[in-house]
Amino acid sequence: MSEHILFLTGKLAERSLRQVLQEMQPTDFEYTVHQLGISVAGLMTADMIGRRLKSTFDADRVMVPGRCRGDLVSLSERLGLPIERGPDELKDLPVFFGGQEKTPDLSSYDVGIFAEIVDAPELTVEAIVKRALYYRTEGADIIDLGCLPDTPFPHLSESVRTLKELGFNISVDSLNPDDLIAGGQAGADFVLSLNEQTLWVADEIESTPVLIPQDPRDPDSLFRPIAHMQRSGRRFIADSILDPIHFGFAESLVRYHDLRARAPEAEIMMGIGNLTELTEADTVGINAMLMGLVSELRINHVLVTQVSPHCRTAIREVDRVQLTQAG
Repeated sequence: MSEHILFLTGKLAERSLRQVLQEMQPTDFEYTVHQLGISVAGLMTADMIGRRLKSTFDADRVMVPGRCRGDLVSLSERLGLPIERGPDELKDLPVFFGGQEKTPDLSSYDVGIFAEIVDAPELTVEAIVKRALYYRTEGADIIDLGCLPDTPFPHLSESVRTLKELGFNISVDSLNPDDLIAGGQAGADFVLSLNEQTLWVADEIESTPVLIPQDPRDPDSLFRPIAHMQRSGRRFIADSILDPIHFGFAESLVRYHDLRARAPEAEIMMGIGNLTELTEADTVGINAMLMGLVSELRINHVLVTQVSPHCRTAIREVDRVQLTQAG
């Protein structure tokens, strides 16, 4: 008869624990997973187990999280069966039981990374290509050519065509319709950004438009263009605009939540550079939190910039964190 192990866990880790144990099968033990009524498994204590565990489910052994604190010897004597701490990290459970470490599959992801070359008009075509190649090695999926206000970009079309010949997916980023039309006619895959007043640009080119509100405080100024594109059957991406801290950051998060609720099937973009560039802090943690939000709201694309010194690895960070979440 195989050993029966009772695994104690918390609310947040229960699903992951069950998944890990299922992926370990077949094993030479049977198991029961019991959620002890706490949120974080790592905060479990021996005293807490003694108070909350009402049944041992006919187990031969109890396994608790590696960070469980307290006197397990006394608790073991009270329950009448061995109690053992597992590994600190749930992902290490297979190795703990003598199996092979599972290498996560980091090849799949579902968030497209638009990496913006913010000063493209001031660069030569060769310099744009060099920057694009670097951004691609960092994890970019789409190279975004950022146009500058009141700055001519006479080599825009040439830049788009050259990058397309090299196999890049390209977007042109401007509020000037002439730039967007020129980029679209040269073969750009996406144009950023159209609002109610410039929606006509979509009829002039085949590029997929990114729609933004005329006024971020007026959600309907985004939903009207969305409705128009839905009626036309054209692909589009919607962006309700992420604002920096103390310039409407919290309210802008609510806008994204509402956008997903009102347009459950729409592709959505979030320009996370608006936050990372204007927050004087290391971007690793910021990007991890933002990509968690992106995952929960099923946001399909992010626009990333690497301008400020503290943002110099932002593309790589976003790429790594979304692969980790997907894996």
